[in-house]
Amino acid sequence: MFKKGIIFSLIFALLLTGVSMVLTPVEVSADDTVNFGYVEWPGVTVKTAVASRILEDIGYETESTSYMQQVLFQGMKSGDVDAFLGTWLPTMEVNYRQYHDDGVVEEVAVNLSGNEVSYSTAVPEYVYEAGVTSMADLHEHADKFDSTIYGIEPGNDGNIIIQDAIDQGTYNLGDWEMMASSTAGMLAEVNKATSQEEWIAFNGWEPHWMNVAYDIRYLDDPENIWGEDDKVLTVVRSGYGEEQPNVYRFLEQFVIDAEIQNEWIYEYGQEEREPANVAEEWVANNLDLVIEYLEGVESADGQPAAEVIQEVYN
Repeated sequence: MFKKGIIFSLIFALLLTGVSMVLTPVEVSADDTVNFGYVEWPGVTVKTAVASRILEDIGYETESTSYMQQVLFQGMKSGDVDAFLGTWLPTMEVNYRQYHDDGVVEEVAVNLSGNEVSYSTAVPEYVYEAGVTSMADLHEHADKFDSTIYGIEPGNDGNIIIQDAIDQGTYNLGDWEMMASSTAGMLAEVNKATSQEEWIAFNGWEPHWMNVAYDIRYLDDPENIWGEDDKVLTVVRSGYGEEQPNVYRFLEQFVIDAEIQNEWIYEYGQEEREPANVAEEWVANNLDLVIEYLEGVESADGQPAAEVIQEVYN
């Protein structure tokens, strides 16, 4: 089930007030509860719900709690978060790398990659056709963009990338503003602008339903501020594989293609269905693929997981 993490809200409040807090790893007892952390992005929200549904069907209890990125990785350090399915690199390097290098987290699998995975600055098709095809073109049309690039939640790496470009004057963006909001808030601005064919620049990514709902294009990035070779990782807290080898093996094999994730995001983000309902329906209708995820995995009570899940849905 999905719930808010009270303790980590307190930690985040301390971080905001400048109070330092050093968290050290704690002893974590191995049990059958899998504690997922997620950030409230459509893709990882539904992906976490699908993984939870599969694990619950084979006898494990799960808890899924939403956090800000920085607080989530602190939770992995303290042992309160076991797994995160949405580490998007290279854009999350700022918040992620120190925990990886310190041995707090372990990379399990690349669960989404390829040409259909990207995160960068986007504009509507009509703006692109008008000649804004690169980040370097933005400053020439500052008035039309109101010198603003729209982002998502405060602290998101994409926002940080754009704010750093503004602070350093990259692409002559020194007088521009990064407008932080939320995914829903940003896309409301995109919807408003595109309905009137006004100019807007924003943080866009795929897979996401925005690529279906709106005609958008991603700008070239000659200074490479956004990085390249985007991929999404499944990560667990260090040592989790030894505690829960069957869950770990499932997470290793839980690899999604962009077409599937686009379907999930559309059902959740556009059709406004509950993640748990999207997950249950998808698992029931895609048992052949789910069985591949469960190859060699045992249920919580030691039975072949593939056989157990077939009994659930047959």
